[in-house]
Amino acid sequence: MSASRPQCDPDWRPKAIVFDLLTALMNSWDLWDDCTPSKTADEGRRWRERYLQITFGTGAYVPYENLVKQAAQEVGLPPSAPEALLRQWGDLPAWPEARIVLRTLRKKGYKLGVITNCSKSLGHLAARGVEKSASDSGGGEGFRFDAVITAEESGYYKPVKEAYEAILPVIGLEVEDVLFVAGSAGDVQGATDAGLKVVWHNKIGMAKKGEAVPLKEAQSLHEVLKEFM
Repeated sequence: MSASRPQCDPDWRPKAIVFDLLTALMNSWDLWDDCTPSKTADEGRRWRERYLQITFGTGAYVPYENLVKQAAQEVGLPPSAPEALLRQWGDLPAWPEARIVLRTLRKKGYKLGVITNCSKSLGHLAARGVEKSASDSGGGEGFRFDAVITAEESGYYKPVKEAYEAILPVIGLEVEDVLFVAGSAGDVQGATDAGLKVVWHNKIGMAKKGEAVPLKEAQSLHEVLKEFM
């Protein structure tokens, strides 16, 4: 029997909305594809999926860059692929709708944060890219997340509970006040196990893993968060 969708008080509103970074807020898939010898989704997807399996199974933090290289080697890609990815990391783009969604949520008064399976340097570099894309292009007020927590900073890779909990003291809230926007299937189960309410921005249609069911699943940030906007 399939799991039923969890019940949520229709009047509940989070005080903070926290995102997975590299999948829920950013299009990291295309860059991984472009860094393979063939520059195709066939090679890029196999590499990325193996990387997700490795990081979500690692637990305590080990150097993130090593996991990226390990995944490439295990799917038969040359060292040039991870070298290119890490070199071009600053070029990772936010999903097109991320700018308006983040600006709308900020105007609604939510605290906004990121929890990412990444090193401190690469995670904050990617987060700054999202912040730049969400800032006022007319030179007005810039957008900033209230908290960015990487696996290196928490000491754990998701889906370990502590990886999610690390953001709570930074934003000054309890777990019941936070909505988590998952990007990958493993995040749905992990964040649910950590006590968070979860929605799933399943942009590319990843297969479900685990028994946890998100409050909502959709292929756009607008759709998955519309009840809170």
